[in-house]
Amino acid sequence: MKYLLYQLAAICLVTILFSCNTKQTTETTTESPAHSYSESYKAPIFEPDDRIEKIKKIAPELQRSIEEHAKAEHLPGVAFGIVVDNELVFTAATGYLNLEKEIPASPSSAFRIASMTKSFTAMAIMKLRDEEKLSLNDPVSKYIPEMSKLTYLTKDAPTIDIENLLTMTAGFPEDNPWGDRQLDEPDHMLIDLVDEGISFSNVPSYGFEYSNTGYALLGHIVSLVSGMPFQEYITQNIFKPLGMDHTYWEYEGIPEEQLAIGYRWEDEQWKLEPMLHDGSFGAMGGIITSIADFSKYVSFHLSAWPPRNDDDNGPIKRSSLREMQTPQFPRLYADAKDYNGDDCPVLGGYGFGLGITEYCNGLKRVSHGGALPGFGSNYTFYPEYGVGIMAFCNLTYTSPWSLNELSKLLFETADLQPRKLPASDVLLERQEQITQLIQHWDPALEEQILAENFYLDTSREKRMAAIQEVLEKAGPIKNVGEMHPINQLRGRYPLQTENGEVNIFFTLTPEKYPKVQRLDVSFKPNEPDA
Repeated sequence: MKYLLYQLAAICLVTILFSCNTKQTTETTTESPAHSYSESYKAPIFEPDDRIEKIKKIAPELQRSIEEHAKAEHLPGVAFGIVVDNELVFTAATGYLNLEKEIPASPSSAFRIASMTKSFTAMAIMKLRDEEKLSLNDPVSKYIPEMSKLTYLTKDAPTIDIENLLTMTAGFPEDNPWGDRQLDEPDHMLIDLVDEGISFSNVPSYGFEYSNTGYALLGHIVSLVSGMPFQEYITQNIFKPLGMDHTYWEYEGIPEEQLAIGYRWEDEQWKLEPMLHDGSFGAMGGIITSIADFSKYVSFHLSAWPPRNDDDNGPIKRSSLREMQTPQFPRLYADAKDYNGDDCPVLGGYGFGLGITEYCNGLKRVSHGGALPGFGSNYTFYPEYGVGIMAFCNLTYTSPWSLNELSKLLFETADLQPRKLPASDVLLERQEQITQLIQHWDPALEEQILAENFYLDTSREKRMAAIQEVLEKAGPIKNVGEMHPINQLRGRYPLQTENGEVNIFFTLTPEKYPKVQRLDVSFKPNEPDA
């Protein structure tokens, strides 16, 4: 399955290497271990939460972007959607899902999404792991005995385990486009492939290489462990709990007015591509779904953020979703560029059925693409923004969107902003105490809030003298500024003074009563009048 991890502008290397209103179900299938937790924890929030209004304001530009890209790339039809939290807030469509019968594409049209299936497979594995029915460290041969007969490249090669398959580090070669054509093979073909021997391109756990075969094997493991066909397990344990009632594995039986027919562009005309049936490689790319249905899955992934005290209400735990979205074997792309074409180093890696990219400005995106003969698809979501975008088209191996243009619309034109972390109670308390301390150096207050290392690292006399020098330059304090937390036990805040701004940074200890272990005080004078 050709994997289209479409990056922002000029991040082709990453791509090559990695190759309507809904609510989640209230059923909880797994339980977190009982443990105590802080009732005072404050989760990050949007201040203000105007994301939906901003997105709706740029709706005409979004529609135009989709239409222009479809025209430029000769796409027969495209369906597009944007999710904010658990709501599908914008949809767009253009062209046809069936050219011969001129059936227009729509958010309810059913497209094959190809490799975007892989994260469903990974989610099934995580669910079985959470239920203690398997371990990610289990050797694959525990479930597929034929794997024990493989001939590894080296004597010191580690045995392939389930996590290797999830992260595409089993040492199997990149198998595009060969893997595309295996979709409808019977189960015995997959096992025969292993039994006859798989060729390795790398030693296991040595590096990432995109593998459809690895995900087909994961699907087989899901079937063996769950005791039901892989497709049925996904349907019962992911589709149905999320309300994805119009998502399918087999194209036969899908109403004609919903089913997208695949095409290729050749000889300056569209030509039909043969539709592939589902089979043993379905775990790597078999799902057929719509924007309306898939938006529910994207919303579920977004629900993993931020960590909070709410009950888990999905097919798997929020912590497991976040685990899926954590990159393994990350690589730095120092020469990458952002969507404006500006230099912007990128850290990219593959998690569990998902690609993760973090840009030089801190923007994090989680995504996966998919392509089969006749289809191209992609979805991207931004955990810290609670926003996800998705697009499907029916042209062979073709991106359904211009991600650069859409990124500009979201982050420049609409100016979407991420959540902000509120200051914890202990940070606010220490902020007040530190402000008093540096002005008066009350011994009782020092004893109360300063950690044992504080004066061992630098003597009291030196500390007092250095801070007093800063305050003398700054002049009288006029205002104590807002606390800017970095996490629950670290932050910074300004003091507005007569002559400028005093910046205070501090960190607290891991003790039950956290004390100040580091305190940095610096001064920035006012700019001189012109």
